[in-house]
Amino acid sequence: MRRRRLGREIQAHYLYFVLYSILGWCYEVFLEVVVYRWGFSNRGVLFGPWCVVYGFGALILLLTLGPLQRRPVRVGKISITPVLVFLGIVAVTTVVELLASYIMEWTAGEWLWDYTRFAWNFQGRVALNPSIRFGIGGMVFLYVLQPLFRRLTDSMDDRLLAAVTGGLAALMAADVVYTFLLK
Repeated sequence: MRRRRLGREIQAHYLYFVLYSILGWCYEVFLEVVVYRWGFSNRGVLFGPWCVVYGFGALILLLTLGPLQRRPVRVGKISITPVLVFLGIVAVTTVVELLASYIMEWTAGEWLWDYTRFAWNFQGRVALNPSIRFGIGGMVFLYVLQPLFRRLTDSMDDRLLAAVTGGLAALMAADVVYTFLLK
C-alpha cells in the first residue's frame, strides 16, 4: 500500500513537471510573440512544446516552499506566510535560472536569454525584473494552479495516471533522443 502511494506520488509529480514545462513554454512564446513582437521561435531546449527549466523549477518550489506555504507564520495577528513564500520563490527561481544558464552554456555553448538590458542583472543571466516576475508567477503557480493540478491527479485512478504519465514520459524520451542524438 505504501509503495503504491509513493509510486502514485512520483507519477503525479512527473505530470506536474510536464504541465509546468508546457505552461513555461507557452509563457515564453507569449512573451516573444505578443509582448516583445520578436516572432515565434521554439523557446525550449527540446523540440517539443516544453521548457523543462520551468518543470524543474516548479518541482523545486513544490518541494522547498510547499511546506512553508501550508504552515502559517504570523507576526501578531498578521500572516506573513505569503510574503515569505514570495521571497522564497524569487530566491529559488533566481538560483534555478542562474544554474540553468551555466548548464546550458556548458552543454550547448550559450544560454537562451540575455538580461543585460535590465538593471540589477548578473552577467545577463539573471536580473531583478525577471526574478520579480517569476515571484509573481510562482505565487499564481503555488496558490492557484497547483491546487487545481492536485485535484486533477487526485481524481485520476491509478491506471489512468500511470497511462498518462507513461505516455508523456515516452514522448519526452523520444524528444530527448531526437534533439540530442538524431538532430
